[in-house]
Amino acid sequence: MDQGDIDIRSATTDRRAPTRRGRAAVVAALMLAMALTALDSTIVSTAIPQIVGDLGGFSYFSWLFSGYLLAVTVTLPVYGKLSDTFGRKPVLVVGAALFLVGSLLCATAWNMAALIAFRIVQGLGGGALQGTVQTLAADLYPLKDRPKIQAKLSTVWAVSAVAGPGMGGILAAYAGWRWIFLVNLPVGAVALWLIVRHLHEPARERRDTRARVDWAGALAVFASGGVLLTALVQGGVAWPWLSAPSVALLTVGFALVGVVVLVERRAAEPIIPGWVWRRRTIAAVNLALGALGLLMVAPAVFLPTYAQSVLGLAPVAAGFVLSVWTVSWPVSAALSQHVYRRIGFRNTAMLGIAAAALLLFAFPLLPYPGAAWQPMLLMLALGAALGLFQLPLIVGVQSTVGWSERGTATASILFCRQTGQTVGAALFGAVANAVLASRLGGAGDLDTVTRDLGTGSVPEATRRAIADAVHWVYLGAGCAATAAFLALLFLAPRKFPELKE
Repeated sequence: MDQGDIDIRSATTDRRAPTRRGRAAVVAALMLAMALTALDSTIVSTAIPQIVGDLGGFSYFSWLFSGYLLAVTVTLPVYGKLSDTFGRKPVLVVGAALFLVGSLLCATAWNMAALIAFRIVQGLGGGALQGTVQTLAADLYPLKDRPKIQAKLSTVWAVSAVAGPGMGGILAAYAGWRWIFLVNLPVGAVALWLIVRHLHEPARERRDTRARVDWAGALAVFASGGVLLTALVQGGVAWPWLSAPSVALLTVGFALVGVVVLVERRAAEPIIPGWVWRRRTIAAVNLALGALGLLMVAPAVFLPTYAQSVLGLAPVAAGFVLSVWTVSWPVSAALSQHVYRRIGFRNTAMLGIAAAALLLFAFPLLPYPGAAWQPMLLMLALGAALGLFQLPLIVGVQSTVGWSERGTATASILFCRQTGQTVGAALFGAVANAVLASRLGGAGDLDTVTRDLGTGSVPEATRRAIADAVHWVYLGAGCAATAAFLALLFLAPRKFPELKE
């Protein structure tokens, strides 16, 4: 091993200069990997018209996003356990390779069905990247320095969220939509080379090399998660909630959850170990971040429609109203260390989510139709509040576990956040459609209204109905924030049990 490499064994204990260059290379690789996953959904969204125009399949193009989301979500706990068993490096390398293969296949897709299938391959790699990047960030730095790497990753996420739609539109218009997938290849290749070249983990002990993988549990988790998330994603969209497909999928999904419980209880090394829910700290954070995923749907999905139809903004300006929270979020996250070092992880997170709840409940109080700066100001403050909420919980949980449990613990909280987003999209979509139907006499739903925005004129009755629908969604998001606050208040210990490093 030369001076440009980094050994995880000394990353949190040995601060000698020879390891700094290697650590910088690994951090650069993590940032590139984060950029790949953060850009993925936003860069694809603006190219949908060109993709549908070339491949067809308009009726089921939404699976370009749903299929990727399902694959990422259900594989997170599997990759978390594998990284604890075999190390972060092999999981990250396999995940990056799968993501790049999926990207290359997406660029060669000949119809919508093939593109959706290849997006799922991308998602299988994306699940490894998301969980392992966050876990390695904690491996590389001791507790007092972790806010630095988390702030860098949050900044990458924010920049990617803002730049993604523009990049996707430019590539689709001037180079062709296939380039939105091909552009992943050089970025991912550099990240993969840096990891292979510079990341060196300690040799696994003999007992670990013979560790048994709970493949039955992994399959059961994948099957149950896939069925339930499919029911949530498609319910109320492809078929009514009370229809036979929804009931059948939910029934099968919950039956498979029972199978997961039985299999995991008998497994020597379960994919989802029971301690994830028996430890108060991790269980409380899982619930709180599940609520975070749910409440994030309100601004991320519904605010652009509100900005276009109620405020009368152009699509670009509407996107800017939303994007301001990606500016304040990473700044607040970076500064949160100064707060949680004084008052603790739990109290800092409770302060952030309490502020977020007040902001979400304040949204329906905005004047109608109002000015664009008003929701922008709320979103700027909401990003700051959520940055103060999320990062202390992630860093706090990672500080309560050792290396051999960190991947599983990190994956569990990311899994809960992703699941919360899926549930939130289904729940709030149903709420918005119900309000629109009641205000418009059953004459419209959110999808119809969204399509009508392209005509350039929205009737006054429809504008008011959309405003009411979004107000109810924000009230629901405020309730989710309140639930997160209560989970931390009653379940989380006042002081997280930090392990000595």
